[in-house]
Amino acid sequence: MTDDAAVREFDGIRLERVREHVWEIPREGEMGVAARVLASEELLEQIGDDMTLEQLRNVTHLPGIAEPAVCMPDGHQGYGFPVGGVGAVDAETGCISPGAIGYDVNCGVRMVRTNLTYDDLRGREAELVDALFANIPSGLGGGGIVETDRDTVEEILERGVDWALEHGYAVRADLEHCEDEGRRPDADADAVSEKAKDRGRTQVGSLGSGNHFLEVQRVTDVYRPDVAEAYGLEPDRIVVLIHCGSRGLGHQTCNDYLRRIETEHADLLDELPDKELAAAPAGSDLAEDYYGAMCAAINFAWVNRQLITHRTRRVFERVFEEEWETLGMDLLYDVAHNIGKKEVHEVDVDADGRPTTAAEAVGRAERELYVHRKGATRAFPAGRPEIPAAYRDVGQPVIIPGSMGAGSYVLRGGRNSMDVAFGSTAHGAGRTMSRTQAKKEFWGETVQDELRDQQQIHVKAQSGATVAEEAPGVYKDVDEVVRVSEALGIGDTVARTFPVCNIKG
Repeated sequence: MTDDAAVREFDGIRLERVREHVWEIPREGEMGVAARVLASEELLEQIGDDMTLEQLRNVTHLPGIAEPAVCMPDGHQGYGFPVGGVGAVDAETGCISPGAIGYDVNCGVRMVRTNLTYDDLRGREAELVDALFANIPSGLGGGGIVETDRDTVEEILERGVDWALEHGYAVRADLEHCEDEGRRPDADADAVSEKAKDRGRTQVGSLGSGNHFLEVQRVTDVYRPDVAEAYGLEPDRIVVLIHCGSRGLGHQTCNDYLRRIETEHADLLDELPDKELAAAPAGSDLAEDYYGAMCAAINFAWVNRQLITHRTRRVFERVFEEEWETLGMDLLYDVAHNIGKKEVHEVDVDADGRPTTAAEAVGRAERELYVHRKGATRAFPAGRPEIPAAYRDVGQPVIIPGSMGAGSYVLRGGRNSMDVAFGSTAHGAGRTMSRTQAKKEFWGETVQDELRDQQQIHVKAQSGATVAEEAPGVYKDVDEVVRVSEALGIGDTVARTFPVCNIKG
C-alpha cells in the first residue's frame, strides 16, 4: 500500500481517491469501465485484505456493463462477484450473470414492528427465545413450516406472497409493505428444475443456516423522527428482524444455470477473467430462462420469510397472551439483497445509445439494465413509483443488520443513491473473517455466555459452531458502514436497534 493519501494500492490494484469515501480503480487493459469502492479509509483497509478488489475489477469485464461497477462499504470476497457488489448491465446488448446475483437468490431481510416495549419483554427473554427456537425451523436440510407438494411449490414460484395471502399466512398489508408487493411477475416456474423444486418442497418457512437468523430487537435511537414516524418506529419499541432467502431451491437454481452456461455459452465464458462470473447474453433463450427462474426463486424467498412471520406472530400471541394484531405486529418492510432486476437508469451512452464510459460518452440516456445486487440493498429515494405508497413521500426503507452483538439500522433511500450506486446501498456489516477462521478464533458457548451476561442478549442455535461462525468479532463495524452510507447520501439513517433475542440455524 502506498502512503499517498490520494492513492491506495493493494496487491497491484491501484485505487485513486475521487472524493471522500469514493475510490476508483481506473479503467485499463480489458476492463470495460472503471470500478468504484465506497468506503472510508478504515473500511478500505479491510476490503483490500482479501480478493474483493480483484473480483470487483473482474466484474468490469461483463459485456454491456454501465459505468461504474460498485463495491459497497461492507464489501468482502464472494464467489466470483464480491459480496457488496453492484453491476448494472445493459438488458439489450449485455448479459445476465447468475454468479453476480448469488446462490441464495433473494436472501433478504424484513422487519416486523410491535407495540411492545423493552420493559414488556424484560425478564422473559429466555422464554421467548426458547419458544421461537422451538417453532421456527432452522438449520441445514429440510423441515419447513409447511411441507408442500410439487404443484404447490409451482404456485408459490409463480404467485409469491399472493399465495400466502390466499392460504391465510398473510394479510393484505404484508404485500403492501414488501418490495414488489412480494411478487415478481416475470417468474417462470417451468424454468426451475425438478431438482430445485424438490429441494424447496420441504423448506418453505425455514431459516436455514449460516448467517441467517431471526432476531428480536429494541429500538435504541431515532435520528429522523419524521421518517421514523412514517415507518412506525419509536424509541424502546420491540421489533423483529428476519434474515433468510430461497434455501436449497435458490441454490440449486443458480447452480443449474451456471452449468448450462458452461455448455451453451462457453465462448462468452472464455472471455471472462473468472468462471464464477458466468453469464448468458441478453436476449438469448438461456438469459430469458434464467431471468424467469430467478424471479420464481425470488417469489419463493418472499413466501419463506412470510411464513416465518406468520409463525412468529403465533409465538408472540402465546407468550404475551394477546392477538398479534393487538400487539401491532405489522410488517414495516421486506427488501432483497441478492437479486437481479430489470430497472431503468440514466447512464452514459455512445453514439449508438449503448452504455459506455464517461470519457467516451456522447451524452446520457435512460436504458433498461439488469441491475445485479449481490449483498447490496435497493435504496430508492422519495418519489420513486416502485416504493410502497405508505413510504413514497419519505423514501424506501433500507434494513442493515449488524452482528448479533451489535446494533442494526433502518435507513431510507438517499437522494444520491441513483447517481452514485444505481439506487443501492450496503446490506449489512460485512465479514472480515472466514467461517473456518472464525471457528478457530471463537468458541460458540463462550460467545453465547458473554452475550447473555455482558449485553443481555439471548442467543439460541443448532450448534456452538454456528455461533462461533457468526461471532460479533468476525464482522466489520456496522456503525462505520452506515456512517459512510449517510455521508455519501445513498442511505439516510433513520433508527438504530439492538439485539434482545436471536435464533440461528
